[in-house]
Amino acid sequence: MRFYLISDNVDTQVGMRLAGIEGVVVHTAQEVQKALDYAVNQEDIAVVLITETLLSLCPAMVYDIKLNMRRPLIVEIPDRHGNGCTKDTITRYVREAIGVKI
Repeated sequence: MRFYLISDNVDTQVGMRLAGIEGVVVHTAQEVQKALDYAVNQEDIAVVLITETLLSLCPAMVYDIKLNMRRPLIVEIPDRHGNGCTKDTITRYVREAIGVKI
């Protein structure tokens, strides 16, 4: 099983590539959808890392995969353009998904 990155900037891609994580750089919602479709259809991709900026382009599609598919696990990561509120996003996601306030 491997990781796969969907990023909106080359800096994040290069950093992850140095850690051995392959991925793509995209900028539009259609490109994000194409990259997610690729990741979902690859049997060996277990975790998809997606930057905050790209998740904000198509949150419904990402959350649909998170809630309805067993694989891959989609993890939102901050990048240089992010606002740093990933923790709040995760907390909101848990609250909406299972109704538990943490």
